[in-house]
This record gives sequence, C-alpha cells and structure tokens, in this order.
Amino acid sequence: MVSKDSKMVTPEMANPYLKPPSISTSQSLKNFIYNRETGAFFGRTASSWGKIGLFYLTFYGVLAALVAICFWGFFQTLDPRIPRWQLERSIIGTNPGLGFRPQPPLENVESTLIWYRGTDSENFKFWVDSLESFLKDYITPGSVPGLGANINKCDYNQPPPPGKVCDVDVKNWYPCTKENKYNYHKSAPCIFLKLNKIYAWRPEFYNDTNSLPQNMPVDLREHIAGLKNTRHLDTIWVSCEGENPADQENIGPIEYIPRRGFPGYFYPFENSEGYLSPLVAIHFVRPRTGILINVECKAWAKNIKHSRHDKIGVVHFEMMID
Repeated sequence: MVSKDSKMVTPEMANPYLKPPSISTSQSLKNFIYNRETGAFFGRTASSWGKIGLFYLTFYGVLAALVAICFWGFFQTLDPRIPRWQLERSIIGTNPGLGFRPQPPLENVESTLIWYRGTDSENFKFWVDSLESFLKDYITPGSVPGLGANINKCDYNQPPPPGKVCDVDVKNWYPCTKENKYNYHKSAPCIFLKLNKIYAWRPEFYNDTNSLPQNMPVDLREHIAGLKNTRHLDTIWVSCEGENPADQENIGPIEYIPRRGFPGYFYPFENSEGYLSPLVAIHFVRPRTGILINVECKAWAKNIKHSRHDKIGVVHFEMMID
C-alpha cells in the first residue's frame, strides 16, 4: 500500500524531458501571474524578487552616487558669475552682435519686418506692448536682481565704482517713451538698439578724428568731429541709414536718443548684479509711408567688425508704415 503522506509522482516529475501537458492561454496567463504550485508571481518567487530588487537598488544607488560626485566636482570648477571660457576662448568670441527691438511675432521668427498702420491703435498695439515688455526692467529698476540697490547714476566724468552698474533711464527719452506709445501712433516710430553682452570685452573707441574709417557715414564723422568734450569720444558709435539709394530717400531724418552710441563707461561687462545693457533709441522722424524701407544699423569701434552673414556689428530690418 502507498502511504497517505507520500506524494504522487507525475510523469513529468519522473521524466523532466517529457513535453508538458498543453494548457489554455488563459490558464498559462494565470500561472504566470501566480503559480500555486511554486508560489511564484510574475515568474519569480518572493525571495527571488527580493534578491533582484536588492541588487538593482544597490547598483543604481551606487551609480547615482558616482554621477552626483562627478557633477559636484564639475560645479566646483565653475563660477556663477564668471564664465570659464572668455573672449577668444569662448564660443561667443570677441565681436558683439547688434540687436533691435521690437521684433516680429515668434511665428515669424525669420522675419525682420516692422509693419503696422499708424492710424489704427489695435494694429500697432503689438509693437508697443513688445517694447513695454522689453523695457520693463529699464523703467522699473527695482525688478532686476538686487532690487536696483546696485545701480548708480553714471556719466563720462563719473564711471561706476567697482561692483556697481549704471542706470539706463529711458523714462525721459521723449518721444520714445511709454506714455507716448513710442511715437507709433504718429507714424514716426522708435526702434531700440542694444549691443550683445560679452564678458570682459573692452571696446577700442574711435576717439581720434584722424583715425576714423573711410566707410563710416559722413554725418557720423561730422558728429564725432564736432564734439567739444573729449571724454564723450569714448563711445561705441551707432549709425542707421537706408540700405539702398531708394531706401535712403524714403527713410527721412533720424534722431538718436539719448546720444549717438553706447557710452564707454558701461564697459567692460562683468556680470555685476543688476546690470542693464545700454540702449539707443532710433527715432525715425518722417519715414515715407506706404513703402517698404530697408534699414541697416552698425555699431562702430575699432574692434567691432561688420558682417550681416555672421550677425556681428550690424543689424538689418525692414520698416513699412501704412
């Protein structure tokens, strides 16, 4: 007789090489989820899941610790204000680009056309709002890092002390002011120019009338020659003109506010708290309406080269006022 405690030996147990009996797909899925005979769920027993879980927890924990140590060591070599690679050794290089505001909508990212109807406030609202957004920190210096405590009133005779920055007071640049809608409603708009920031870059000024380049516009050469205060010669000069002869006829008179360039006391840029780039407002006094005008503006210093292809030292935009 067979003992009651003895286990029945199945054919599969007697010969493990026999093909297991066929079972339905649903039963196979149930066995995979939980096998009553072996106590395994999803193909592994509880102890097996515990071992593999402990292994991966240890493995990824050590891996994360190594990555964290590498990042910590890397960040110890960086300064939050001073770039590691500067000037010639940096990707930016030593030739700043010139930018303009307002810019066309983002959906027209490749466009440089400023086109509006001066008699329709809703039509030019986008351009006015864009300038207000750009000039927000200039109008309210307390919104910049440091809440404006680091900002000083500067001029050519009083450059900023070490660690301090200069104020750019755009509130009095009439007619290029927020209250005057930047003169867009009079079909005589203001366009703001700024020079891209390059850490530690120092401009080499055209402060000698005998060393002015031949391709510098005549009116700018005359402006420089007419300055009586020699300190004012330490300026990165700005010129804007029609790109083609027809554009030069249609562009009309131009005013540069508050001066015809970026004052030298704003440089070098050292990433001091609260720093704001100097601006020049270009006021187109009487541009011809109903026609497209191509405008080219340049920044002038001995160490600024001009290349529209590389977008350095020069900026191009079109203007059309209906």
